[in-house]
Amino acid sequence: MLGRTQPHLATPTPISCVEDSVVSLGVPRTRPLNSAALARLVFCTVLVIAAAFDLAPRASADAGVVLNESLDTSVARITGSGHSAIYLSRICPDNSPVRMRLCRPGEQGSVLSNYTTLGEDQPYEWNIVPLSIYLYGVEDPANRPLVSSKAIKAVLEERYRTNYLKGMCEGERCRTSNSAEWREMVAATLERSMYMFVVKTSVEQDRALIAEFNSQPNVNHFNGMTNNCADFARRVLNTYYPHAVKTDYLNDFFMTSPKAAARTFTHYAQEHPELDLRVMHFSQVPGTIKRSSECRSGTEQLYHSKKLVIPLAVFAWQSIPAVTASYAITGHFNPEHQFEAHPSVDTAGTDDHSLLLDGAPEGYTVSVQELAAEQRRADERIVGSKDEWKGYNDQFGVVVDQAIHDELIPDRGYLKRVFKKIGDAGTLSADADGALWINLNDPRLPGRVGLSAGNIFDSDSDAQIAYQIVLARMETELNSPKHSRETMLEFKQDWAMLADLHQRGQDFLARKTAGTNASPNSASPGPDATGSTSAPAAGVHAATGHGSHGSILP
Repeated sequence: MLGRTQPHLATPTPISCVEDSVVSLGVPRTRPLNSAALARLVFCTVLVIAAAFDLAPRASADAGVVLNESLDTSVARITGSGHSAIYLSRICPDNSPVRMRLCRPGEQGSVLSNYTTLGEDQPYEWNIVPLSIYLYGVEDPANRPLVSSKAIKAVLEERYRTNYLKGMCEGERCRTSNSAEWREMVAATLERSMYMFVVKTSVEQDRALIAEFNSQPNVNHFNGMTNNCADFARRVLNTYYPHAVKTDYLNDFFMTSPKAAARTFTHYAQEHPELDLRVMHFSQVPGTIKRSSECRSGTEQLYHSKKLVIPLAVFAWQSIPAVTASYAITGHFNPEHQFEAHPSVDTAGTDDHSLLLDGAPEGYTVSVQELAAEQRRADERIVGSKDEWKGYNDQFGVVVDQAIHDELIPDRGYLKRVFKKIGDAGTLSADADGALWINLNDPRLPGRVGLSAGNIFDSDSDAQIAYQIVLARMETELNSPKHSRETMLEFKQDWAMLADLHQRGQDFLARKTAGTNASPNSASPGPDATGSTSAPAAGVHAATGHGSHGSILP
């Protein structure tokens, strides 16, 4: 998968399963079972069973609820309800955000959503945008932003408006107003975390949805009580699976909430295991935008919010026990727990081979307990165990101490100021592909630094500032609660960036000292892509040409 792990249809890894076919049918094992071999066995056993019934591996697509966390804006401050949208892996925009078609090979799928008002020149009910645009604001996840700010989101929004909303967003309000909610569908992870609860669908179901939505008028009739974003999600997903999404009249006071849509859809999927429920989590990009908060149902918000409970206690104290009981008995739903129980980085479900490793024994049998243990290990590779996160947190402290020692940063508190300093350091720009740059204003500094995954370590991107950015990202993630923290796989990508930057510095020093007896300064322990230790940053000064002044940003 390219860049950050993200949902898409996986391409099976070519593996010979001849020997595994035999051993899965009972040939005794001749050497110990390891994790890699067992993972391969799981995949090959699926193929063997499919062949036995004259079936090919499934090629289904997916649909599901997108549960966006709550923003600290307007009514959301009071309700904490968040937002509902729909993920569709096989449906894409048809040259317009108001028409659909089946995706072509290589396309990522899309997100379908409606809002109070999209703010476009016509009052459309819904828009559909490519998945990577929705998540990151760019077509290629390799160009995803590593830092969030309102200025960065505004640049990506304007790029989207120019490239995708021609003829639909020409009026001043659409072009300039922050209340035009088409903006919420561009780089959503810059301002909030989200969960996707997905199940498999058939091509016939996808075609039926396309035909229905392309044939009906796309006119907004949004109503917060009876026709809100969660009602829209209910309408779409019940087209696939009738009664899969329901209104929780008791806990949401006769309205449909985003959390109820996710909860009832998840319960439906758990009652129908053939739908292959998977849950993905996308954390908010670290930066200067305030962190989003967990979304809540109606009674849950009353239960947790002192601002609402105190007036209720004064004017209607008799209702407090009922509210508490209703939430505790029927309304409790934790999206993070669902993610931990059904984690995925790829909506292809049981055909997801992104975590499978090569290398299998010549022959063995496997028990149900071993398969269950391998599943737990696979889940932990996505979510990360408590001990693994603690281990990274401990190692990170060593890395920060070394960065201070090497004067890459002045002190620990500096990391909390990095994102703001980046915004004040220069002028923001985006290239044709959406990769972001800060063009530095200070003539004493190198020209610019990349802010996207694909350019942060370019040869003309300042390596020391890049190192500070990655350190600040990692500190934010390690200090975030689970619902706001990236997956372990994603965190390891950040961890590997430090090793990449260290290697750049070492390569520079090697070239500089070629032909002499000089050698780079000995390096201290730091992270590598596997979580083991290696030299992180001793060569960073050389790679950037900076002297000993840790606080490089103005």
